[in-house]
Amino acid sequence: MNRKLALVTGASAGIGAALAGVYARQGYDLALTARRADRLETIAAEIAQRFGVEALTIAADLEDPKAPQAILDHLANHGRHVDALINNAGYGLTGTYATTTWEDQARFIQVLLTAPSELAHKVLPGMIERRFGRIINVASLAGLVPGSEGHTLYGAVKGYLIKFSQSLHLETLSTGVHVSALCPGFTYSEFHDVTGTRDQVHQITPDWLWMSADQVAVAGYEAAEANRPIRVPGVPNKMIAALAKLVPDDLAMALMASQSTKFRKI
Repeated sequence: MNRKLALVTGASAGIGAALAGVYARQGYDLALTARRADRLETIAAEIAQRFGVEALTIAADLEDPKAPQAILDHLANHGRHVDALINNAGYGLTGTYATTTWEDQARFIQVLLTAPSELAHKVLPGMIERRFGRIINVASLAGLVPGSEGHTLYGAVKGYLIKFSQSLHLETLSTGVHVSALCPGFTYSEFHDVTGTRDQVHQITPDWLWMSADQVAVAGYEAAEANRPIRVPGVPNKMIAALAKLVPDDLAMALMASQSTKFRKI
């Protein structure tokens, strides 16, 4: 195949589906993976018809440690390799660390930390050899501000993805591989539906803090093309990230303590 291929995880909705559309618009074929096969098939058919690209679907659950290799094996069996990796799959957990099970937390780590790290590790050598590659790790503004109650591992994992992306960015300079961490704030997607906090969050956050998934996706694509190691889309989010660096830790923690429960179902 002459067209490059973008592998998008968590592609059945939200930012993942939007990023798939952005890459298809740029002429990439797609490999879309998520748990919901029916949603994947619908999105793949729409994108293929609209942009005239090939859109493969791979129903897979990244909670399974075997899933990353199975996804890549599926592509190899179709004679394809990954030119752009978009590590987007993720979700939030309700409850505090002590009130959730370790099994839930372990699955969370597998999906949001281990799987993207493994996929990047396995596609990176080929990208370097071909002297072309794009890796977008969808992190979050939560990885740039103090940890909050109920987000026990969420902010920590997103912070990891940011540092991970920075290091990979430096390791791949002058190789043709671009690595970026995309750090959105409040985004219209299914994220808050899954945690059951959509109404709660919308009642206490102004509209100007929110971005559409399409806006976030375009920002991520542009950051990867420009080889920017971190991209925080949206002026309000940039201001929050900047303030988080300037505000003393004690004050930042006090502010987070006063706001945490407003955004979580504990």
